[in-house]
Amino acid sequence: MKPRHKRLMFILGGLSVLAVAAALVLNAFQSNLVFFFTPTQVANGEAPKNRTFRVGGMVKEGSLKRNAMVVNFAVTDTAKEITVSYQGMLPDLFKEGKGVVAQGKIDANGQFVADEVLAKHDENYMPPEAKHALDQAAAAKTAQSVKP
Repeated sequence: MKPRHKRLMFILGGLSVLAVAAALVLNAFQSNLVFFFTPTQVANGEAPKNRTFRVGGMVKEGSLKRNAMVVNFAVTDTAKEITVSYQGMLPDLFKEGKGVVAQGKIDANGQFVADEVLAKHDENYMPPEAKHALDQAAAAKTAQSVKP
């Protein structure tokens, strides 16, 4: 084999290995990608049906119901709300009227079933996605009340 052919085979082999590695990395990235949606977006059907995603906002006052290890509560962005069901221990800082982000899927009944619930960690913190969602909902509510 000529040196020219050896170089060509080496380059093609290197490109093949690089392509396989890139495909594996992109596949792992896509399967771990989790998007954030507001309760309004979920109510409008913008959230994926059979994929894990996050929903965030404020825990609606008076919506927390416990049944053994299953907890049901409503997450609101002040415009719409979504019912969340979670089985397990809630974070210590989880309270009604406080910020929360839940990760899970929508079941066949249209209820959000959470695998994980995240609560704020001090008095001044709210998850950025939840804060943005609340600000957008408040702005939309204000715009609707101003229109004649």
